[in-house]
Amino acid sequence: MRWTLKTEPPKEKVEALQKALQVDAITAKLLVHRGVDNYEDAKRFFRPSLNDLHDPFLMKDMDKAVTRIELAIANKENILVYGDYDVDGTTSVALMSSYLKTKHNLVYTYIPNRYDEGYGISYKGINFALENDFSLIIALDCGIKSIDKVAHAKTLGIDFIICDHHRPGDQIPDATAVLDPKREDCNYPFKELCGCGVGFKLIQALASKEGKTAEDLTEYLDLVATAIGADIVPIDGENRVLAYFGLIVINTNPRSGIKAILDQVEKTTLTITDVVFIVAPRINAAGRMKHGNYAVTLLSEEEPDMAKKYAAEINEYNLDRRETDKRITEEALKQIEEQKEQNRLTTVVFNEDWHKGVIGIVASRLIETYYRPTLVFTKSGNKLAASARSVKGFDIYNALGNCKEHIEQFGGHKYAAGLTLEPENYEAFKKAFEEEVSKTIDRDLLTPEIKIDAQIDLDDITPKFYRILKQFAPFGPSNMTPVFMSNNVKDTGYGKCVGADKTHLRLTATQPKSGTKIVGIGFGLGKKLNKITDGKLFRAAYSIDENEWNGNISLQLKLKDIKKQK
Repeated sequence: MRWTLKTEPPKEKVEALQKALQVDAITAKLLVHRGVDNYEDAKRFFRPSLNDLHDPFLMKDMDKAVTRIELAIANKENILVYGDYDVDGTTSVALMSSYLKTKHNLVYTYIPNRYDEGYGISYKGINFALENDFSLIIALDCGIKSIDKVAHAKTLGIDFIICDHHRPGDQIPDATAVLDPKREDCNYPFKELCGCGVGFKLIQALASKEGKTAEDLTEYLDLVATAIGADIVPIDGENRVLAYFGLIVINTNPRSGIKAILDQVEKTTLTITDVVFIVAPRINAAGRMKHGNYAVTLLSEEEPDMAKKYAAEINEYNLDRRETDKRITEEALKQIEEQKEQNRLTTVVFNEDWHKGVIGIVASRLIETYYRPTLVFTKSGNKLAASARSVKGFDIYNALGNCKEHIEQFGGHKYAAGLTLEPENYEAFKKAFEEEVSKTIDRDLLTPEIKIDAQIDLDDITPKFYRILKQFAPFGPSNMTPVFMSNNVKDTGYGKCVGADKTHLRLTATQPKSGTKIVGIGFGLGKKLNKITDGKLFRAAYSIDENEWNGNISLQLKLKDIKKQK
């Protein structure tokens, strides 16, 4: 692991913020690192308000989208709400369809089949709309690159409203409205909304025509917060506000579908991390193992008993998904070893029998072993399809763009993308991708990095300090859980490997001349036991959280890494 201590922020800014907020220097440094360097910014950071959301009509084409939907409702047109099969797509469809159904009874949903239609808008979906007399399709979390398909729909008399957040290509589809804050000609102040976030801005705009505000739409924010967590978008700006209030809804009055999921795990108070690891995988499992429609049905269901039934089905899909991705990961690791590709700068693996629904998860798993840009391919019809995942700091989307002569189509983000290509182009693509990454990647990025916010002493870890830290949540990209390091730490003598397979490390940390003793747990750090035995001094990188045991709550170190004291 590569430890990187963040640069000290300007001393005068830290001191000014300390004085304004009456906080300690460490807290002030953490805030300045997050772009919070005055009282007003701090107030917005610690006390998010729905009033801080931007006017949705600042988004290009929003007026056109609202006008077209109002016309469809007035003319009693059939409206098809169309979305991708992942968490962002299915939550978007549930959000938009649920809202429109309160205004109009001719609203239906469509999720493409991952296996015979693939990602995004499909000709099959457009044909479905034609055959069933839909004159308006609202596409969410997809569509920004569907130039030909949107043009085809137009010739059939079908209008499109696109709500997307992916990077556009050179051309914008000729739709009635294209809502995407990443459009170069869109001046919307916040660029990092997820697809469900763009959908929320559209219902916010529609509601505003009736004199309603975001306060009147909070019931939809459990869906938005789930999408924000699952899609790994930055949790700052509007996303922070939406996630903050969405978590309140999840923890106090979630929709029946989300409550049914939570009842399965008996978890009381959820953080955004819990949403990512508990709620999102179950929603995703429907599209991965069966069909995304199951997720939309669950998330739209209002009757608790039916929601419970749907949640039980989806939980079964999730259990199948776990077994499948575990098996494929083992097969992929074996392929890398057998082909003697451990020394490459990329991982590109292929098996025509691998389940298309889990190859993205497998790509992430492979990065845990071989930390480098990774693509996992499988057969999809008569083509090959891949999920791509990257390491922190490397833009895999750009790298794929520089190999596009071998690719049929691709799309995605900096760290995650999908693509298809002809089978005969696989080897040429694999070679070109390795060459492109070799040419452009900073070799340091191939070693996992721990970004450390501040160096502190164990004595600095007090209940008051932790109470303030908790208010930094919700955590995520651009506002990660603070990570600290301490020097000259030693174990009090009771450090040991724990867990069923003894792979985790448990110790009690202290420092010379310190009265503080605090338990630390390091998952997967059991192999570092020899670094803390016999009173050796070591450096520790960690975050701080709470441990509850037999009704007692105490602070503990969540160890990220341990190194020998220099």
